[in-house]
Amino acid sequence: MASRNERARRDRAARRQTELEKIRRKYVPGDSFSSGSPPSAPSPASARPPPAARRQDNQIVRHGFPHQPTALAFDPVQKLLAIGTKTGSLRLLGRPGVDIHVRHDGDPAVLQIAFLVNEGALVTACTDDTLNMWNIRQKIPEVVHTLKFQRERTTCISLPLQSKWLYVGTEKGNVHIVNIESFVVSGYIINWNKAIELSRKNHPGPVTCLVDNPVDSNKLLIGFETGLLVLWDLRTKAADVRWQSAEPLRSVCWLSDGKQFMSSHADGSLCTWSVKTPQRPVATQFPHAKTRENGQQEPCKAIQKVSWLSTRAGLLASLSPLAGWREEEESEPYVIFTGGLGHDTAGRTPSVTVMHGRTTTVLEMEHNVVDFIALVDTPYPSEFQDPYGIVVLLQNDLVVVDLTSPGYPCFENPYPMDLHGSTVTSCTYLADCPGDLVPALYSVGTAKQNRTGFSEKEWPITGGTWGTGGNSYPEVVITGHADGSVKFWDATAVSFQVLYKLKVSRVLERQRRSQDGDTEDQLAVQQVVLCPESRQLAVAGASYVIHFRFSRNEKNAEVPCLEIPIVYETYGDSDRDPPSGDPAVTVRPADTIAGVNGKKAELSLPVRCRSGPIRRPPGFHPELVCITPAVNGEPPGVISSVAVNSAYGLLAYGNESGLVIVDTVQRTCLLNLGTPDLYGPADPYQRAPRSPKQRAEEADLGRSPDSEQINGLCLSPTAGKQGGVGSVSPRGRDVQRSRSQGTGRRLVKAHSVMEEPTSPLAPQLSATAAAAAAAAGPHLRVWRARQCKSFERLDTQQTASRSSSLSSLENISSEAIVCLQFADTFVNKSESSTCPCLLVGTSLGSTLIVQVALPRSADRATQAVSVAPTGSIFRLNGAMQCIALLDCSGARIPAAAETWRDGNKERTRTPSRPTVSSCGSLSEAGGGDGQLLVLVSDKQARVLATPSHSCLCKLQITETSFVVRAEIISLKDSVCLVCYLANGRLNSYSLPSLRPLMEVEFLPLSDLSFQTTKSAIADPMLAIWGQQMFVNEDATQMARTFCISNHGHGLYLCSPSEIQKFTISSEFCTQLQDMVGELFLACDMPELPQQGFLKGLFGGGVRSLDREELFGETSGKASRSVAKLLTGPTAQAEQLQARVSSTGGDVGRARQAMIERGQKLSKLEDRTEQLMADADNFSSTAHQLMMRYKDKKWYQL
Repeated sequence: MASRNERARRDRAARRQTELEKIRRKYVPGDSFSSGSPPSAPSPASARPPPAARRQDNQIVRHGFPHQPTALAFDPVQKLLAIGTKTGSLRLLGRPGVDIHVRHDGDPAVLQIAFLVNEGALVTACTDDTLNMWNIRQKIPEVVHTLKFQRERTTCISLPLQSKWLYVGTEKGNVHIVNIESFVVSGYIINWNKAIELSRKNHPGPVTCLVDNPVDSNKLLIGFETGLLVLWDLRTKAADVRWQSAEPLRSVCWLSDGKQFMSSHADGSLCTWSVKTPQRPVATQFPHAKTRENGQQEPCKAIQKVSWLSTRAGLLASLSPLAGWREEEESEPYVIFTGGLGHDTAGRTPSVTVMHGRTTTVLEMEHNVVDFIALVDTPYPSEFQDPYGIVVLLQNDLVVVDLTSPGYPCFENPYPMDLHGSTVTSCTYLADCPGDLVPALYSVGTAKQNRTGFSEKEWPITGGTWGTGGNSYPEVVITGHADGSVKFWDATAVSFQVLYKLKVSRVLERQRRSQDGDTEDQLAVQQVVLCPESRQLAVAGASYVIHFRFSRNEKNAEVPCLEIPIVYETYGDSDRDPPSGDPAVTVRPADTIAGVNGKKAELSLPVRCRSGPIRRPPGFHPELVCITPAVNGEPPGVISSVAVNSAYGLLAYGNESGLVIVDTVQRTCLLNLGTPDLYGPADPYQRAPRSPKQRAEEADLGRSPDSEQINGLCLSPTAGKQGGVGSVSPRGRDVQRSRSQGTGRRLVKAHSVMEEPTSPLAPQLSATAAAAAAAAGPHLRVWRARQCKSFERLDTQQTASRSSSLSSLENISSEAIVCLQFADTFVNKSESSTCPCLLVGTSLGSTLIVQVALPRSADRATQAVSVAPTGSIFRLNGAMQCIALLDCSGARIPAAAETWRDGNKERTRTPSRPTVSSCGSLSEAGGGDGQLLVLVSDKQARVLATPSHSCLCKLQITETSFVVRAEIISLKDSVCLVCYLANGRLNSYSLPSLRPLMEVEFLPLSDLSFQTTKSAIADPMLAIWGQQMFVNEDATQMARTFCISNHGHGLYLCSPSEIQKFTISSEFCTQLQDMVGELFLACDMPELPQQGFLKGLFGGGVRSLDREELFGETSGKASRSVAKLLTGPTAQAEQLQARVSSTGGDVGRARQAMIERGQKLSKLEDRTEQLMADADNFSSTAHQLMMRYKDKKWYQL
């Protein structure tokens, strides 16, 4: 009988091994390995694709407000807007939906931008003293020329209309002229010592302003920093007029008649100057200065920029003698400036002032003003401008003011530039969501907004045209913010439009700030999880989780709240026995947790749920709030992972201390365990012991009475006769436990507090439990707790890779829950069918399985759900990143989800995810191993066959770095693993074979260091190392804003106010050109108005200048040391010439070497011939000697 059983056991093992070999041969072709050692995927170094197969990351589009803007320009004909930033970025904006982002090499700050009006190009001046010519006639603009000044630093540029000569002012006070066609510096130069008077003894300072006279292009107005103004005659190469102001100069602007100009100064004054009166200004005014009691004016801030714009009504008013004062007021030019407010004016915000006639309007702004431009229809500066708007570039916003409407209202900004209204703390990207999700969000969000106070006119920036291509699938981006708001964006293709906004503050209210100066927002959103099929949403902050359901109807209801402290108790000494009762678990309500000196622990809530009915407008309605309170004043751990499953009706979340599972249908807490207690007796780690102070506190506590358990609920502190009660520590780092101490602990589990007095979904408690709950407090209701099943010991084969000696050396302080995934899978090796489970990944690389027993659908709202750890453990090196299940064909198994219903109306769309089933037969999957379990940590990746738990493939992703974010995505009818590493690389691997598909240099983690919360290190020797250390510590925050989704798309927070979208799909890259819009549209230049007879007769019209004659070849060539052409046709020709000369030198050297080699070969040939002759002589002599002695006897020799 024994031999028969042994033979059957061997047959089963052989069949299982045969099935495992079939799976291995299917997914890992060409590999041969023994059954005892699973195959390893090639290491990244050995399996790196060849250089020809590598490709750089493909940036799709950038959304949001340009971070740290520095410059602004506008093309009045093409209706395009350009914004430069401190990091070298250049954003080109047209009509809504036309948004192009490019970047300078080296990331220098952009000083100034000048459009070549209606020519499809622009010039940028940067802080690295370079001038860059950009071609915007193509969809993705590129740099055509780059000119770098070597001796002088550039300060400003000016490009006259329809001119190919660019004026460049420098820090030394000189003015250079550059041909924008060839980007060559002209020999014509305006030196500062020729511009000033001979009697002046000091340097005038850097050039701050260069403005061409609108009616006489021969005159150039040069403004120096010290207040010197020079009207330079380009033909005579001399100064016509000089003006000297008493204060430093900030900006200059001509009036359209070319006879007057206005300057702004550092003391908050505006000076009007006339060409005919050079001695002093015609008028000086302080627009915002107030006179004090002593008769003196209060000091004002500098006016950084001024614009003086004429109106066409001035001519009509002069021709009409009966014109009233209103017409005279309208005929006055506009004076627009920024700054000039008083220094001692408290509470005044940055502003832009508009002066028109007798009216002065101060437009207050929310942020500092960087620059502004008046919008005019005509590009000709000599004509009446008639401004219709002002584009104001703020430090964190873009505002366009309507000057033609009463009150000067603002245009509603159609660009998605409110992304950073509150700091972005998390991002969720769904690249393939149901097609009806975007219209549903739009119908309850943006479509119902009725914003007032904006101009009724259309957005004035209308340049460019939209792309012709698009996606066949919708994309949604969800951003969480520091103020507790959640925004939904339509990110399909290259668009980005806000759909819906959700505010957590409508459900929760902040507590008073602590006195220690903690300013972190308590409502900041840390994680957002959306089930697109059922439209259920989970929003998690540091200490709260809110469960939402989508509805098109408005409701008024109270939101139930559960207070669930994630704490547990342990005994510091292994020789101490647990209390009487259940040796594994003792359950009690939260308000009876033992504290110091035997007192009850004090629970304080970081946030509170708003009491009373809450109005729920159409959209996401809050259904349940879970709050983690602080125990004894110690703040709870930050929630690190959240998962929601609509088919199971469960919500799971965890922090650095433990795991919580909540029933969203019955609104009860099912499981609340510390992370070490999920292992059961098979815990492989030795937990860190508590401090001696805590042990002393334990010794002072004394004994507690016997336990009083009612229906598995302990309503008072309990302790056995042989064990004392330890003080509660809400964090896992205070745990001491090893393998031998697995049962010497007591858990506080499933203790939650309900603030709602009554609820139709609340389970009924027994009479004794209800009485005890009523005695605990009038507002406390203790939910029924369910005891866990006994832990199963881990199979010895599952822990064979981890030696006992290694486990004994590990001293773990804490183990956080970092990854959660609901799935139907096999619980252990002995199971033949799948069942609902929760896969739990920890920061120590462990993956545990928690089994979920669901009642029938008809009894789901009344019968309890059972959850229990199974004891199955999988371990990898590093913290877990993601978990997924594949079927036998290698396709990903989606999580079960129910379809969305709004009341009794069911959605007509067919769900793409299967409905939940309690279990699935193994025979239906084809026998043997029916699923493949993919586990990814920040160091390794493994593919396991279930239920045998055999390792099919394993991969060491990195050894010197770590994975910041890893996702398992669907790409072109296949599944792959995409990993973003801290060393800046983006790797992709096939599944389930874990073969390398792509490995590129993507984005250094230091570029995302703006999300770090620590200050820099003062020691310069440790600055680089310290910054890297801070970056690694804050990698968790960076991972929350780095997303990878299906179809190979991803996005990341590239700056505090911008999101960058990218793709690794080559197919999408080929379609990108059709999706991106056109910036430049060919159109005719507006006709120049005909010059009047009187103006032409008396010389009052526009006088042209032949700049080619002045600045061309006749002016000579500038010194080569002034500037160097880095890119462009000329630079390419010089590089080609240098390359040719270098190649010619190499050919000459090779020719000389060949000649020398020929000479040596000739010498060798001569020596060879000599040797051959000597050999012939020796042969003939030997032959003669042989013939002489051939016929002689030996005695004749």
